[in-house]
Amino acid sequence: MSGFTLHDLQCFDAVIREGGFQAAAAVLHRSHPAVFAAVAKLERQLGLSLLDRSGYRVRATDAGQSLHRRAQAVLRECEGLRTHAAQLAMGAESELHVVIGDLCPRPPVLGLLGRFFAQVPGTRLHLHFEAVGGPAERLFDDRADLILHCIDKSDPRLDWIDLGQVAFVPVVAPGFLPFAPSRAIRPQQLRDRTQCVIRDSASHSPRRDYFLVEGAQQCTVADHAMKKEIVLQGLGWGHLPRFLIEDELADGRLLSIAGRYLPGRREELVAARRRDRPQGPVAARLWRYLAEHAPLAAASSARTSGVAAKTPSPVRRRAKA
Repeated sequence: MSGFTLHDLQCFDAVIREGGFQAAAAVLHRSHPAVFAAVAKLERQLGLSLLDRSGYRVRATDAGQSLHRRAQAVLRECEGLRTHAAQLAMGAESELHVVIGDLCPRPPVLGLLGRFFAQVPGTRLHLHFEAVGGPAERLFDDRADLILHCIDKSDPRLDWIDLGQVAFVPVVAPGFLPFAPSRAIRPQQLRDRTQCVIRDSASHSPRRDYFLVEGAQQCTVADHAMKKEIVLQGLGWGHLPRFLIEDELADGRLLSIAGRYLPGRREELVAARRRDRPQGPVAARLWRYLAEHAPLAAASSARTSGVAAKTPSPVRRRAKA
């Protein structure tokens, strides 16, 4: 067995994954004859029939399935080698793009970033503020090097560092509801009340809706600071991150309506980057810096978001929930 190349394995892998030569050629940006010839060459040199071509879609034979499992490991290792070589070839970046998401407690995180970039004056920081699906969209569009937000941790394209949890609490201003607040409030009781929601800054990603009450009139805002003012002025109700409303909950300017039917939500705040993209030396250094300081960020987030706190009855004006 000799003579087959990485290109032959790539073509074979693409045919298996895409279910045909034409689709594989499109993915690889090669011609159909070139892909067909590469797989035929691989079969000839190995002395194995790797594909069953008798059906509408080609399928791997038993031997093909076995070889494909081993080939995938080789191809992943080669991709990792390319990424590592690209990182070695990169000089210090002149700029980095960091996205802060809407659920991020800004003072502790901005403090971390400020202290880091003070150490690398040759790299310019571009800060972006996005909401809901905006951070992930910017990352996957290659318009960000790092995001500070929540992610889908099952996505194999992502690496992340846990920074802490952020608790979201449903709140109203005193007198906003035509009935006394209680833990038994159901979403349908709020349909005739304006609900304030954060506008998703993603432009082409699937929309994600959190906490929406079906049929309720909505007031949309760009960030939680504006949302907080809307709720404080009695113009709507909504879920707000606890770290932003601790004082207002303590002095009664806002009341929690968290309960059985409006339980609120906890989001995992992370620093995330693309696993399938090379990282320059400054980006790699920033990643290590965030990992080293993650306990500090998590402690700040937990302390200000009330992660460990229990939610007392929202009926009390000075409720801590």
